Amino acid sequence: MSLKENFLSNKSRYITGIILIVCLALILYIDNTPLIWAILGIAYLFGFFEAIKLFGCKSHLMMYLLAVILWVLAGLNGRPIEAAIFIAMVMAGFLAYKKSFNPIQILPFIYPSIPFLALFAIYKDFGVYAIWWLVIVVALTDIGAYFGGKAFGKTPFTPTSPNKTLEGAIIGLAIAVAIGSFIGMGSLSGNFIISFLISFAISVSAILGDLYESYLKRNAQLKDSGNILPGHGGVLDRLDAVLFGAITMHFLLYFLQTWKETSLIVL
Repeated sequence: MSLKENFLSNKSRYITGIILIVCLALILYIDNTPLIWAILGIAYLFGFFEAIKLFGCKSHLMMYLLAVILWVLAGLNGRPIEAAIFIAMVMAGFLAYKKSFNPIQILPFIYPSIPFLALFAIYKDFGVYAIWWLVIVVALTDIGAYFGGKAFGKTPFTPTSPNKTLEGAIIGLAIAVAIGSFIGMGSLSGNFIISFLISFAISVSAILGDLYESYLKRNAQLKDSGNILPGHGGVLDRLDAVLFGAITMHFLLYFLQTWKETSLIVL
């Protein structure tokens, strides 16, 4: 298939992708905390709704209400991720009180709630440059895997996603880490080795995030998690790799920051 034929057959996908890239660039350029909190919050609520379908949860007004409260608390809390833990506890108590406890109902407060909160926490704790680093590493992992798989792919990567190849995954990982290592140095005072390790971990997490979303869809017998994004499906279809990468990035950067502060106190 020629490039022109490929574009025409996936026209809506490419147009939506371009619009998303432009919107992302504009939002990050503005670099305003309330704006980013609001945009991420809207995406989170759509993702939360999609997760309810993927997990096969019983839809309940209380779940949506708690999801909104969760995001409001995240905006008011210096440590946003803890909002998910608190709300998950509240939901568990509510289900127990109503004598309709089903552990599955808690899952949407873990995924995608915690990853979305981790994404917001990265912005709050490490700034907009770290978000750029994350997005670029994830995007390169995905793009490299796609085109690398098309050109050199022979070995199936996993039954979870039969179209992906081991060669594509390795090429995507290599490209993402090679470029991401230099980009990450801007957030790490020029430390290439740490940037390399974090970029590697993010890229691997992005691959796992994509596989996890594929697994959920296959288990739920759904082609896409939603249909809000023409050519892409739902919010989770588009952000699955970013969400897993966000958890890894925040954990490692926060761990590094805490370790440095602790070391200085000890010294």
